[in-house]
Amino acid sequence: MSGPPPLVEPRPEGLYCAAGDFHIDPWRPVPRAVITHGHGDHARAGSGEYHLAAPGLPILQWRLGDQAYRPHAYGEAFSLGRARVSLHPAGHVLGSAQVRIEVDGRVWVASGDYKRDPDPTCAPFEVVPCETFITESTFGLPIYRWRPTPQVAAEILDWWRGCRARGETAVLFAYALGKAQRVLAELAALVPEAEHAAHRVLLHGAMAQGVRIYREAGVRMLPTEPLSEQPEGRRARTDAFVGELVLAPPSAAGSAWMRRFRRASRGFASGWMRVRGNRRRRGYDRGFVISDHADWPSLLRTVEETGARRVLATHGDTDTLVRVLRGRGLDAHTLRTEYGDEDEGA
Repeated sequence: MSGPPPLVEPRPEGLYCAAGDFHIDPWRPVPRAVITHGHGDHARAGSGEYHLAAPGLPILQWRLGDQAYRPHAYGEAFSLGRARVSLHPAGHVLGSAQVRIEVDGRVWVASGDYKRDPDPTCAPFEVVPCETFITESTFGLPIYRWRPTPQVAAEILDWWRGCRARGETAVLFAYALGKAQRVLAELAALVPEAEHAAHRVLLHGAMAQGVRIYREAGVRMLPTEPLSEQPEGRRARTDAFVGELVLAPPSAAGSAWMRRFRRASRGFASGWMRVRGNRRRRGYDRGFVISDHADWPSLLRTVEETGARRVLATHGDTDTLVRVLRGRGLDAHTLRTEYGDEDEGA
């Protein structure tokens, strides 16, 4: 490849910036990591120090424990080696960030995971002009187009009320970081304040800490209680949770944990539910299309708005995106990484 060397390149440990001697979201321990957000395929323990956006600090502390954290305000420039680095909102989950790298006047941006849809639980995506854009492509196919989330949240609310009328428990599976809190916030916006107490939501134990962190960050959500803190006598009854909405991680769907519900309707909130066959294969009664990733139109719009002439697409359906971008005259390629295609923020 002719021209100057890349500012970011794949290494066995992860995406590496030689000018700054740091890795972005490394999948193996490194001396210096710049982290885009707290999902498990992007934030892993064992590195020497962690640079991150300050709003994401409580999440990394929850996920990774005691580490050498270096939090930075959004937009604050800091130096790593010869690189000038800054972190900008990605709109994915609380504290998520894009990484802007400037070296000798050249600017690259690594998006991490991002979305363009409004989300009451995190800072909105910021377009960062650059010459090279490393973009995620989790939903990089034209079929993936999101409806406004408040409309989908209204469907969840109607489903919950229908379950209550039929004497069922509404068990909604959602990822524990980002998706669960977004659902709770979107529902809170639909339910009048005076009725919030009557719409209390029960949480699987894996959900409780993430919800607490978001509340402490000032995110307005429906009231919640951990399922484990319900009175023991109530938990022992097989009809105890009729009419309740229960939030749980997808891993609980096939576990013994579900046996406590005598009659339950099972829903899943995820962008993967855009394909009807995914819901049937996974055995869900309802699929609600809510994603914390950019859909197909948003991927194309974002690339255009950055002004980048070179685009590197990571994890997901990269081939179609690369082909379309090349057809638009861009220098587009797939960048192989170890980020999850079907990660916990989808």
